[in-house]
Amino acid sequence: MAKRLILAINPGSTSTKFSLFEEEALIFEKNLRHTTEELKSFEKITDQFHFRKNLIMNELAEQKTDTKRITAVVGRGGLVKPIESGIYTVNQKMKEDLKEGVLGQHASNLGGLIADDIASSLPAATAYIVDPVVVDELQSIARISGHPVIERRSIFHALNQKAVARIFAASVNKKYEDLNLIIAHMGGGVSVGAHQKGRVIDVNNALDGDGPFSPERSGGLPSGQLVDLCFSGKYTYCELKSMITGKGGILAYLGTNNFIEVCRMAESGNQKALLIRNAVSYQIGKEIGALAAVLKGKVDAIILTGGMAYQEENIKSISSMVDYIARVIVYPGEDELKSLAFNGLLALDGKIDIKTYS
Repeated sequence: MAKRLILAINPGSTSTKFSLFEEEALIFEKNLRHTTEELKSFEKITDQFHFRKNLIMNELAEQKTDTKRITAVVGRGGLVKPIESGIYTVNQKMKEDLKEGVLGQHASNLGGLIADDIASSLPAATAYIVDPVVVDELQSIARISGHPVIERRSIFHALNQKAVARIFAASVNKKYEDLNLIIAHMGGGVSVGAHQKGRVIDVNNALDGDGPFSPERSGGLPSGQLVDLCFSGKYTYCELKSMITGKGGILAYLGTNNFIEVCRMAESGNQKALLIRNAVSYQIGKEIGALAAVLKGKVDAIILTGGMAYQEENIKSISSMVDYIARVIVYPGEDELKSLAFNGLLALDGKIDIKTYS
């Protein structure tokens, strides 16, 4: 009997990552980065559907993949309604909420949509999502914003944060559920989570206006000045939203969302680039410090992960601010594709409960 193939898809704000596994063995992996120029013609993120799906299908064809052997297509979860951690089949209700963007527009919304579209064209494949960005484990006090008409939301890089947490726990021969961790995912967006005994009890809303700024998100802006901009008459609603997510952060300051390029600019003597790079590190370090207070100083480790964790100066700057709290562990990049595929395999083997989105 031929071994099963599992396709894992992880659309990020500045990249499309996907990989093909044969059971547990990696066949190939691709990380296609998208420039601001490539994406600027798409008004909404969901408009990128065909562009990104075609990239995946073309690569499968180039690799001469026997697509009939694909039995699971697992996409990164998007901005559906808040749900508990786990694996879910993609159903009609989920697709409607992903297209509508019930909690906002984000590249991860494309994960379930592309997975379902590919799976529906194959004879034996099922589409799933795993640990979407709206996994919600916040403690009640963390939901209070300061005004009753606004509640803080849990929107973060749940998949990668949970994956690296379990990898670290295994490395020290402990269970994730027995540790207190602070994890900073640093990619197109930055989320910093307080993991208390297996639950993320506090985390910044990494999507639309909370926490540190990032390559293309503005993070927590001064509220009064933002209100002034909203009523200045200079910007439309869509323009203001894109200032916060998509065209904010490093992109707004320096005209690029490529953190590697920013670091090169800083190293070559560009003083503005140096200031902005240092400011990103500063804000991440400050957020980690705040979450150390949430955990009452009882922190087993601080984990830095995501694409920005490859840049040594960024790691040094953050570590210099927080290594007095706990030891700093670095997992550059993401283990998200492996985690997606592994969960898909568990689902196919009946070793994990498959949940239904409603």
